Amino acid sequence: MIFLLDILTATLRNATPLVFGVVGETYTERAGILNLGIEGTMYAGAFFGFAATAVTGSLELGILAAIVVGVASGAVMGLFSVTLGTSQHVAGIGLTLGLIGISEFINRLYFGSSEGLRRIESYQLLEPFGPDNIFNQYALTYIAFLVVAPLGWWVLRSTSFGLGIRAVGENPEAADAAGLSVSLYRYAALMIGSALAAVGGAFITLATLGTFTLGIIAGRGWVVIALVIFGRWRIWRGVFGALVFAGVFSLQLRLRILPGWDAVPFELLLALPYLVVIAALAISGRNVEYPGAYLKPYRRD
Repeated sequence: MIFLLDILTATLRNATPLVFGVVGETYTERAGILNLGIEGTMYAGAFFGFAATAVTGSLELGILAAIVVGVASGAVMGLFSVTLGTSQHVAGIGLTLGLIGISEFINRLYFGSSEGLRRIESYQLLEPFGPDNIFNQYALTYIAFLVVAPLGWWVLRSTSFGLGIRAVGENPEAADAAGLSVSLYRYAALMIGSALAAVGGAFITLATLGTFTLGIIAGRGWVVIALVIFGRWRIWRGVFGALVFAGVFSLQLRLRILPGWDAVPFELLLALPYLVVIAALAISGRNVEYPGAYLKPYRRD
């Protein structure tokens, strides 16, 4: 029971950055944009959130810095994919490479030293019901599961703004004829989605680790894109996929320290959660109905 409780508790923590990313990327893709820049956005959110906190000593300013970087990242992606109508694949990959390069350059310039990694005073665990239970989580974990996911689902499903996002992603010509600004809705979806992804990245540095290391995101942005497709562009299905990935990720971390598992190659256990995502995507990704205007730039005639 202690082992199971430990796994469940770690699952919620490891799923937190994925939940932020899944909700944000769902908004973006429902608007018809595939944002391959999410990996770089999470990376930049992790770094600039850490950097702002290291300079100011304020975790809240670190979160704010991550949000600002995320909004700027979404605006740049919008410039290329919405305004200029360039390939979303090329724009997204270029954005990821650019954001990772900028983050690593500034990190080496200001925080690289022979003294080791720079550390900050990170968020502390909340213990509303005492120690050693599944509710011992960070505040951002509670926000992700109790605010961001439910609110994101409700807005996308039940508000005029959410209906507008879905409309421009399904049939931008009809949305334009109805008086909706396709560009405005797509820009808004990109900036909201990128801001959430950046906060997901900042969670890793400001809560889980308390420091920044190279390669810190470890492909979570690409996992988010797979989870959105696995969830068929529905937020709760994507959140469920995030919990599955995080559960397997938490399990393999603990199996590596249990007696008898040292004979299993370390690399195999490390790859296990990613293999599970690939398998789930292969099984559930067949005959998926993509948003009608997915990957299609819109030009008003």
